[in-house]
Amino acid sequence: MKKILILIIVFFDINSFAISKETTFTNEIFKKSQQDGKTVVIHSWNKTCLTCAEQVKILDHAKKDFKDTIFLSFEQTKDKTIAKFLDIDYWTTIVVYKNNKEISRSIGQTNKKEIYSQIKSNKY
Repeated sequence: MKKILILIIVFFDINSFAISKETTFTNEIFKKSQQDGKTVVIHSWNKTCLTCAEQVKILDHAKKDFKDTIFLSFEQTKDKTIAKFLDIDYWTTIVVYKNNKEISRSIGQTNKKEIYSQIKSNKY
């Protein structure tokens, strides 16, 4: 009985950290944004990843601060075709594109200042 209780607690505890987020990446949006000269920030995440959850909070705030930047995301484990297309192997990856080129890439970054710097340095 004690083991069952522990399993129930662990199950609910893990699910309480789950990210409530949807995949927003599409090839059409990505290509159109690039053609329009927009900076594009792509975030690879997983719903049970704590680091991803921290990044989501920062990137949601960044959307308000960088209004001319396009923010796209996808769930790494479900959207393997997108991951392969973008050559992204890990959750917690943030990639910035400008003018059809990858400008920067970070993995596991949760420092708001560093993420903002990554986005700002690519604004021409």
